[in-house]
Amino acid sequence: MSPEKTPQTMKPATAAKKLGIYLPAAPAEFQEAPVTRATLNTLLETPPEWLVQLRLEGPHPRDIVARKLGVSISGLARAGVTDALTTAEIAALLQSPPAWLVTERATQAEVRAENKRIKDEKLGKAILAAEKNEDSE
Repeated sequence: MSPEKTPQTMKPATAAKKLGIYLPAAPAEFQEAPVTRATLNTLLETPPEWLVQLRLEGPHPRDIVARKLGVSISGLARAGVTDALTTAEIAALLQSPPAWLVTERATQAEVRAENKRIKDEKLGKAILAAEKNEDSE
């Protein structure tokens, strides 16, 4: 007879990351106890009101803030933005962007353009190589 398996658990910080929320803004009972895989799945499928409100209004973790602002996490750090921001604070920054945000968004656009150029170049080389292989057969 095999012993019962214990449910897989994760730290609250890991669960918060998977849920896309800022852990210190979550309820104390979520922050203090390990989260089982079943509990995480339940939270994802039918989120309680606190989770819905946290996702809508924030405060949001840095990766979400960076995505909403259209910058990198490094760009936030360079600008000195280390705290979590609410949806209203993010909207205010987007309404009247400070100089750092304009600069970081331009930098991010350049990075994306360069990544696309490299991807297209690799794709072009792969197509040429495939055509060369077909011609040699």
